[in-house]
Amino acid sequence: MLKGHFNSAGASISHGDAGVLFPVTDLIGTIHQYREAELALEAVDSSDVIVIAPTSLASSYALTQHILTAIAIETLSPAVQSHLDEALEEPIEDFKLIQIGKWIVDASNHSLAEFADA
Repeated sequence: MLKGHFNSAGASISHGDAGVLFPVTDLIGTIHQYREAELALEAVDSSDVIVIAPTSLASSYALTQHILTAIAIETLSPAVQSHLDEALEEPIEDFKLIQIGKWIVDASNHSLAEFADA
């Protein structure tokens, strides 16, 4: 089950336009991953989040396999912010975080046998 801002974010940038963010480990700025990313995303409103959206099956696969990452926009270099701003309709200053990857909550597994009598 999806959780977080992926479906309700304030804006999105296509995976192709967000190439300056990859690899994330090369970025200079505040980058949260795993549980830290969940906490950072919980602390902001959906309208303050930009998600990186897939543009093809390959980019969809790459993004769903990516570690949940939250990047503080104000800590990115001006060049990166400017590049991302060009891909947005609203000014990048209106947002706080960029979310890469999906936020997944644990759900119990069900077997098909449970539905055989339905």
